[in-house]
Formats: sequence, C-alpha cells, structure tokens
Amino acid sequence: MREYLLTLCITAAVTYLLTGPVRKFAIVAGAMPEIRARDVHREPTPRLGGIAMFFGLCAGLLVADHLTNLSEVFEKSNEPRALLSGAALIWLIGVLDDKFEIDALIKLGGQMIAAGVMVVQGLTILWIPLPGIGTVALTQWQGTLLTVALVVITINAVNFVDGLDGLAAGMVCIAAAAFFMYAYRIWYSYGIEAAAPASLFAAILMGMCLGFLPHNMHPARIFMGDSGSMLIGLVLAAGAISVTGQVDPDVMKLFSGSERNAVHQMVPVYIPLLMPLTIIAIPAADLILAIVRRTWRGQSPFAADRGHLHHRLLEIGHSHSRAVLIMYFFSALIAFGALAYSVNAASMWIVLGVVFLSAIGLVLLLLPRFTPRAPRWAERFVPPRYRRRRAEAETEAAEAAVVADEAAEERVPVAAGVSGVNGATAVGPRSRTR
Repeated sequence: MREYLLTLCITAAVTYLLTGPVRKFAIVAGAMPEIRARDVHREPTPRLGGIAMFFGLCAGLLVADHLTNLSEVFEKSNEPRALLSGAALIWLIGVLDDKFEIDALIKLGGQMIAAGVMVVQGLTILWIPLPGIGTVALTQWQGTLLTVALVVITINAVNFVDGLDGLAAGMVCIAAAAFFMYAYRIWYSYGIEAAAPASLFAAILMGMCLGFLPHNMHPARIFMGDSGSMLIGLVLAAGAISVTGQVDPDVMKLFSGSERNAVHQMVPVYIPLLMPLTIIAIPAADLILAIVRRTWRGQSPFAADRGHLHHRLLEIGHSHSRAVLIMYFFSALIAFGALAYSVNAASMWIVLGVVFLSAIGLVLLLLPRFTPRAPRWAERFVPPRYRRRRAEAETEAAEAAVVADEAAEERVPVAAGVSGVNGATAVGPRSRTR
C-alpha cells in the first residue's frame, strides 16, 4: 500500500507542478478558443491541461517500475506498456484537437486505433463471467470488439461530462478511488496477481486528477481539454479491462458451502462486469441522453448543445460549485455503493444506506437556492459565504448598490466636452445623454 501511495503522490506532484508552465505555454500557443454558446465560463481559458496529466502518468509509471513490489507488474505483464502506448496516441490526438479542432469522426477513429494498440500488446478482455452460466471464454475477435467498445464508450462518456470547472477530474478521481479499493482487495485478499496492474492504473489515475484539480476548480485557470479528458477516460477503461475477465473463480475458491452462500460469495467475480458501468454511470447516462436528444432534433449525435446534466443543474438555479458537488455526490454514491455490495452482498444495511443517501441527494436537488448558514461558534471553520455576518454584510452592500444606481439615474445629463468629474474621452465623442 505504501508503494501505491508513493506512486500516487509522485504523479499528483508532477501533474500539479507542470500545470502552471503548461498554462503559460497554452496561452502563448493560442490554445484559448473563443467562448461558445454552450460554455458556462465567461472569459477565454487556456486548454492543453492534458499535457501535464500525461507527464504525470509517465512519472507514475516510471516510479512504479523502480519500486520493489510494483516492479513485478512490469516484469510479469505487458499491460503498463500497452497503457502507455495507447495513452500517448490518444493524448497526441487530444492535443491536436485542442489546438486545431479536429473533426469528430477523426477523433473517433483515433480512439479506436488507440484501443487497438492496447489490444495488440495484450491489454484485452479474455473471458467474462456470467451469472448462471459461469466463465465464458471469448474468441480473439470477440475480445477485441468488446475491448474497443468499452474504451470508446468510456472516453466519450468522460469527454461529455467535462463541462464545468473541476467536474470531470473530480468524478473520475472518485471512480478511480472506488476501483482501486476493489482491485486492491482482489489482489491482496485473494492473492490474484492479475489485479495488480488495475490497482496501479487506478492509483496513477487518482494522482493525475488530484494534481490537476487545484488548477481546475471554479474559477478554473486552465481546462484539461480533449487531451486530458480522453486521456483519463482511456486510463479508466484500461483499469476496468485489466481486471475484467482476469479473475479466475477457481483461484478465489468461492464454491464452498450451500448454493445460496456460493451465489453471494460469487458477487466479487461478477463485479468486474458491473464496476465499469457504475463508474461511468452518470457520464454514460448523459451520453445516451445527449445522443437521443440530438438525433430526435435531427442533429448529428456529435453536435454540441447545452442539454447536459450539469447544464440543467445550472438552469434550475444551482450555483456552479453546488452543481459540481451534486455530481460528485451521486458519482460517489454509485461507485462506493457497488463497492460495498461486492464486499457483502447479503447485507440489507447496504441497500438501506444507499436508499437513504439517495433521498438526501434528491433533497439537495430540490433546494437549489438554499444556502446553509453555520452557527456563530463555527463561523471561523467554514468558508466566508456560509457565515452569517458575511451574508448580512453582502446584503447591506447589495442594498447600497441599488440605492446608488437609483441616485445615478436621477442625475442631470452633462453635454459632451464639458469639463467635470467624467472628463473627456480619448476614444471618441461622448454621448450627450446617459
């Protein structure tokens, strides 16, 4: 665990330290597109944050290769090299798109090629466990098609949800944390070495997101762009592919006791099929809704609009930060709920806990304009916007501004060229009336 933590910290540190220089490079390179109709930010913001994230990925893999226990992953498996190859290709395509706006079909082809590169180097789904049937071996073509489909869906789901400051990086970080706990438990508890690469990928992915988030939280100073969103989507998919179909039920020795107990004990085997879906549940739902909505309107499925889930949260009255936190909440609920169910599928408390937390989430959705206020004794421990005195001061300032505006409207207009408080303008003649 300490080596995973060290790899995570190194990845986060490299990503964090490189994001500042990358931001300056993006400004010089002109990777600051004009604000579009679907954007929610008000000022042009540089992209290319994926450059720092990619070098963080490289640093994490390099450090892990020189650690005692994690170096065995590189010796016994070719999956880290396959991940690096696919990540380099998808990152290069993303950088070109952030600068030159590549066509959507070209990006889709690049995503499929990147997935194919990983498949050729051994990062592919070999078999899938099905409830009631058992382990089903896949042919080479079946495994390739399933792997490419999972990679493309995950990349585009993460890319679609990247619409608010800190949203995509935070949601993927939460998903990676849940997936790391699942893969590490399979590797540590059952001694299955096939789960070690997935644990490494999840730890590195958490480091990439945590290192980038301080620069990307609202108001964001830099965006990850497609070079970052497609990259973290591919790493997330690679972790799911690495562990899906690699868990052997015979090695886990789950077929013991009664048939009912065996069914409950087999849940960790089925979770690799469900965990990738729960990790991207919200982005995938947003992706499906966007395709249906655009197709229904007669538009291309790749046409951009303002109908995503985060846009709707803003429309009903939630602030930028609150909309992001709500998306975080539901992502954590789904990912960690599936993780808890894999640990103890027979516990009713898990189901009740998920239902209770879901009710809390629905309440938050129904109170978009509610701003909680901390008690006076706790005001020093909370942000200023939650303090009563600060709120009262802001209210008084707003009322004073309204009074000042009303007084300004009652002033007598001054003719152009007359010396006074406003003076003359160097741009052109001043209007005779305000």
